[in-house]
Amino acid sequence: MDRRNFVMTGSLALGAGALQSTTASAATAPTLRGPYVDLTTGKGNMLTLARMNSNFDETKVKYGSASGTVFGVRPGEPIRDLFGAEVVSAARAWKQPDGSYRVLHRETVLYTDLKTGEVLNEFKNPYTSETVKVVDVVNDPWNETFEEFERAPPSYGGLNKTAAPERKPVVLPWREVGAGLIGATRYINLYYPSALQPDKWPRESGGKFNQVTEVFAYIVPLKDVQDEKSTSLIYTGTWSRSTQWLPWMLMGQAPGHCWYETTMQGFDTMEGFKPNILAYMKKTHPEMLVPPPKESWSKPNLSSLEVYARDQKPAPAKP
Repeated sequence: MDRRNFVMTGSLALGAGALQSTTASAATAPTLRGPYVDLTTGKGNMLTLARMNSNFDETKVKYGSASGTVFGVRPGEPIRDLFGAEVVSAARAWKQPDGSYRVLHRETVLYTDLKTGEVLNEFKNPYTSETVKVVDVVNDPWNETFEEFERAPPSYGGLNKTAAPERKPVVLPWREVGAGLIGATRYINLYYPSALQPDKWPRESGGKFNQVTEVFAYIVPLKDVQDEKSTSLIYTGTWSRSTQWLPWMLMGQAPGHCWYETTMQGFDTMEGFKPNILAYMKKTHPEMLVPPPKESWSKPNLSSLEVYARDQKPAPAKP
């Protein structure tokens, strides 16, 4: 073979090899459909959401936080910054024989001073000029099931009788959001009888029914989602919530509502929490930094409103 033919043959071989390499690389590059999970299917979403909310290594704890501001919204006036909100959660996975995952989970919500960032024990309500006692949210437990299909909403101790949704796969609207990241949003709209009925709780109750909406927006690296060795997914995003006035604000059914806007994240060590928030938790709610035992699964999930009705007493009439 002369030099010319040798060079041409070699170049063609190198070109074919490069093409094969590029094709193989493209075939294995992570996408929404693989190589590990298919995010257009219920199973793919289950495996992704369960790893975001827990760790498939059942010996390890998954922590979560949300940090932001609670606003007051009233008709005919500007929205007010009221106080900060800090969510602290701890969870552990529990795989079931059918392949689904139960997640044993505790959740705390603290309210903070917007200037100092310190946890509030009392708050001067700018709408009423009354100084009120702040009540931490302690949801123990707040257990969840992650499976391939949409599940019924929590019953909140039997108050929420909303029917289970049509049995269809859980598929979030995942999309690429740039720089190797994917994102999706999930909405939860609730309307059910309140545990804080106005006749018994005139100053705390927002009405006969709870009207709450929560919006979760997740952002997570696509390469981690498609890595079968990633037993836990570190993610960030936002959590928003619209709800009636918080019961401890003692505003009853006054027009308006609260709106939460926070940044949330999941992480594998307690170092993800703000130092002052972690110190407060260790001092006042240390048990909430540890996932609940499996025996807690039979206990109903209660929201902050049912817990308030269970643990607090109606405030006396305003002087």
